[in-house]
Amino acid sequence: MDDKILDVLIVGAGISGVGAAYHLKTRYPGKKIAAFEALDSFGGTWKVHTYPGIRSDSDLYTFGYRDKPWTGPPIATAGEILTYMGEFIEENGLAPLIHYNHKITKAEWSSADKLYTVTYETPDGEHQVKARFLWMCQGYYDLDKGYTPEWDGMDSFKGEIVHPQNWPDDIDLSGKKVVVIGSGATAATLVPNIASDCEHVTLLQRSPTYFVPGRNINELADELRRLEIDEEWIHTIVRKKVLVDQRDFTQRAREEPDAVKGELLEAVKAFLGEDFDMKHFTPTYRPWRQRIAFVPDGDIFQGIASGKASVVTDHIDRFVPEGIKLKSGEILEADMIITATGFHLKFLGNIPFVVDGEPVNFNDRLTWRGMMIEDVPNMLFVFGYFRASWTLRVDLLGDFVIRLFEHMDEIGAAEIRPHVPAGVRSLERMSWMDTDDFNPGYLQRGQHLMPKRVDHPDWQHTQDYWHEKDALPALELDSEALVYQDAKGERVGHEAADAA
Repeated sequence: MDDKILDVLIVGAGISGVGAAYHLKTRYPGKKIAAFEALDSFGGTWKVHTYPGIRSDSDLYTFGYRDKPWTGPPIATAGEILTYMGEFIEENGLAPLIHYNHKITKAEWSSADKLYTVTYETPDGEHQVKARFLWMCQGYYDLDKGYTPEWDGMDSFKGEIVHPQNWPDDIDLSGKKVVVIGSGATAATLVPNIASDCEHVTLLQRSPTYFVPGRNINELADELRRLEIDEEWIHTIVRKKVLVDQRDFTQRAREEPDAVKGELLEAVKAFLGEDFDMKHFTPTYRPWRQRIAFVPDGDIFQGIASGKASVVTDHIDRFVPEGIKLKSGEILEADMIITATGFHLKFLGNIPFVVDGEPVNFNDRLTWRGMMIEDVPNMLFVFGYFRASWTLRVDLLGDFVIRLFEHMDEIGAAEIRPHVPAGVRSLERMSWMDTDDFNPGYLQRGQHLMPKRVDHPDWQHTQDYWHEKDALPALELDSEALVYQDAKGERVGHEAADAA
């Protein structure tokens, strides 16, 4: 990087960062933009995760970008997603904007200069760059190391313990008894994809998870292709159809949880047969309190039905030399144990922020609309949806950022910061996410890292894409919650007009 001041520094080059770069390059021309990525290539989670079968758990018609048609199967492998992203980068000339092996270690804002000083490390040492605005796109978990609980006796186990996020290149599963601990999408992906290599694989779960098994096709897309409809039209039509279906399903999960639960269990039973003990796939919580993963072609259930895999629902008492001792007293013998037990949540990559010499504790502050932070200037972050594809919010926030920058240019603003109005300050500050609504383990473990919310639409992050897709474009940028200053530190916008 040269010494020129960046207008916008994008942090991260995963699905969010690449999308952010596209919006800025194509819709905010003439500005100096760069994206810093700590890894040696683009892709984020799709580059880091290399375990067998790694795939999306969202359909690619909505997980893909709004402006690039997806033409493959709805559930895609990591390799297919990386190919898609690479094409998107090449087609839109984004490669010169992305700087790899650039790991940011600190961001310091000066109100006097209206600039961030960003410290970053590269293979040749530490450097700094100045930027007027930061767009944080790192995702929400630690890519360096997955989460594995500490169980008694782990040191006594004679075999190997592996976390899927740190999958060894030289792993040998042939002829081994393998236990996969976990019940989410990663475990459901791993089990059928390693079953043929192992002597036997057992899925060990503390509690069951909901899954949606089905064929990995989109019949509407295939029919439109048969009719030789243009791929851009197909992408738009199928994307809208998928989103409407997801909206209806989410609404039914709230209003008719027992009926939805019954339908999900019947779909699983269709693969496993009437005699299978469905306790192993019958969660105690209502549908959508945790993410529901799509299982293409019911592959994990096919593996169980064939006898190559089995499932055990129990609690771990301790590890023993020959495997795992369960609370029931049973011992699961294993040569290898795979801990598909989740990840460590990170917020903004755990990068320290300093504003005018004062360190920022994000957990002490409110979020504004789940994209900005109380009294943190010129910084916007991407945090997507759990009940809809993450990338949907990348495109929505791309629209918002362009509208915001154009507004700032129009009123002569060099700084924007969300500021809590007097009427909101007295409201009770609560954790980032209502655990009665959504309660995965990683989020509960990481709430102390996240900003707070209050019972006010401006000061929380909604998980309702179907509301936000209409609400964000209609947001009033000259509201009392957004404070603007020019380069001299004078108020501009509605407050300046009101004072005049």
